[in-house]
Amino acid sequence: MSEEQVQQDWYAVKVFFNKVFQMEDTLADMGLETYLAVRKLQLKGMAHMAAARALAQMDPYHRKDSRYIQEGPVIYERVPLVNSLIFVKATPEEIVEVDQSLHEGDKILGFIYKKADFKEYAVISEKEMTSFRLVTESGKGLEFYSADDVERFRQGDHVRVTEGPLRGTEGYIRRIKKNKRLLVCIEGVIAVATTYLPPSMLEKIEN
Repeated sequence: MSEEQVQQDWYAVKVFFNKVFQMEDTLADMGLETYLAVRKLQLKGMAHMAAARALAQMDPYHRKDSRYIQEGPVIYERVPLVNSLIFVKATPEEIVEVDQSLHEGDKILGFIYKKADFKEYAVISEKEMTSFRLVTESGKGLEFYSADDVERFRQGDHVRVTEGPLRGTEGYIRRIKKNKRLLVCIEGVIAVATTYLPPSMLEKIEN
């Protein structure tokens, strides 16, 4: 009889010291799925030459620098959309290991977001994660807001996108800087606003 598979959930990790890519590698070495919201910036001129030199100096059999994506002669830099924020999918036991990896002696490398009572890790629902990924991977006209803004923005209509690349995304319609925007929230962590979406692409969700 095979062992019952333990469910994995999504968690948000705040990483200090601008070491989000190192944390991404650490979590990958632990065999965990991660999501880091980035945009790809094609490097040119001196920036391209510097990245090419750095990649060329690495061991060709163990080449690893998650900041860059090389496609033939073209090199892209992965630029985080949200500084030092990464998501990881883990079991309850694995997330404890992740938390332990954030401590090096007296040095704290970051923290895992917790519930309001600060006693338990905050689990992110698959629905929230899916909507956040759809929006951040669209990469157009995005604006990010802190968790403190979530309740204020939640006053808008709860809607679902029915057409286009964001189909299935759920969020709230709010007027931000004089324009109606779709706001997608991850409870207690972050909120992201998209560009304007026409009402014909939205359906209201009755709560």
